[in-house]
Amino acid sequence: MQQSNGATVEKKTRTDRFQYHDYYQIDDLLSEEHLLAREAVRAWVKQEVSPIIEEYADRAQCPTHLFKGLAEIGAFGPSLPAEYGGGGMDEIAYGIIMQELERGDSGIRSMASVQGSLVMYPIYRFGSEEQRRKYLPKLGAGEFIGCFGLTEPDHGSNPGGMITNIKDDGDAYILNGAKMWITNSPLADIAVVWAKDEAGVVRGVIVEKDMPGFSAPEIHGKWSLRASITGELVFEDVRVPKANVLPNVQGMKGPLSCLSKARYGIAWGVIGAALDCYDSALRYAQERTQFGRPIAGFQLQQKKLAEMITEITKAQLLAWRLGTLANTGKATPAQISMAKRNNVQMALEVAREARQIHGGMGITNEYPVMRHMMNLETVLTYEGTHDIHLLITGMDITGLNAFQ
Repeated sequence: MQQSNGATVEKKTRTDRFQYHDYYQIDDLLSEEHLLAREAVRAWVKQEVSPIIEEYADRAQCPTHLFKGLAEIGAFGPSLPAEYGGGGMDEIAYGIIMQELERGDSGIRSMASVQGSLVMYPIYRFGSEEQRRKYLPKLGAGEFIGCFGLTEPDHGSNPGGMITNIKDDGDAYILNGAKMWITNSPLADIAVVWAKDEAGVVRGVIVEKDMPGFSAPEIHGKWSLRASITGELVFEDVRVPKANVLPNVQGMKGPLSCLSKARYGIAWGVIGAALDCYDSALRYAQERTQFGRPIAGFQLQQKKLAEMITEITKAQLLAWRLGTLANTGKATPAQISMAKRNNVQMALEVAREARQIHGGMGITNEYPVMRHMMNLETVLTYEGTHDIHLLITGMDITGLNAFQ
């Protein structure tokens, strides 16, 4: 046993280390910029999201006023160049920002993830300089809201089977078709839409909300991502100027590269949801007494908590390594799929175990666990389903395509 002075130091170090549930001291691997970004976003979430999110989720209403705040904290395109409305940071900073947003709510992270990774990113990477200058600064500042149109009512895991199409009409294309399960669509000022041209080649087009024949009805009745607005995209002879076609990509490489960018953010983001569930469960177990002592002192509860922090730590290390690969351009789509699949499943299981620790209180909105659990059921499916990501890994390690 150390003397009191030494014990005080030891206790302080332990408290600091566990403040963020950083069991393997991963903070030592992060830069000052990473830590500052995390603190800024975490403070914003605590002030702007946490006090209102249960009410908005209960009403199934999107807190649209947060779009401007997300822009102010640099949550839209954090790793895109600043001259185009991004944050000019690296991929690890992007991941950390997504993690802190999802500590608040998966729907809030989705708002930012779609805007940055699925709208700003394709315009930056595949768009013309004129398109970049026209749209990106306004998207980065939250003046425009964007959405991404790939999934169709009959084509989810097989996006290449899409029937949405464009036909040449002089200086424009005529766009027809429909997209489904589109985050932000009822609010969106622009939509990056993927459609087949007359040769059957997938092209990306930027559709503006005031173009005749374009509508975006909201989808109601969701039990998950209730604080995120979701809708359809419907195109009935929409005349899209050829100047709105993304000129620097053709084929499925375009939308799939966007999905890799978003999936990378999800791999980090869900760690935030898991941390929030774990933190709530740990605190509850330390405070809730049964049989004359805190339930944290019982073996079965300690088993749950120990397994939760173990899986969170493994996910943190997986995300960090993926981030270092992404920073050097070495992260492959298959590696991103593995991290997305593993970390989402981890977060969902942590949420379920946390719900049990909370007992009956776990199903109420007095604690965040049930909301996170419901949200994660959607995250398990979107941006590539749990099973599809497993097949991506299988194809990568065997060289054999199990999709056909």
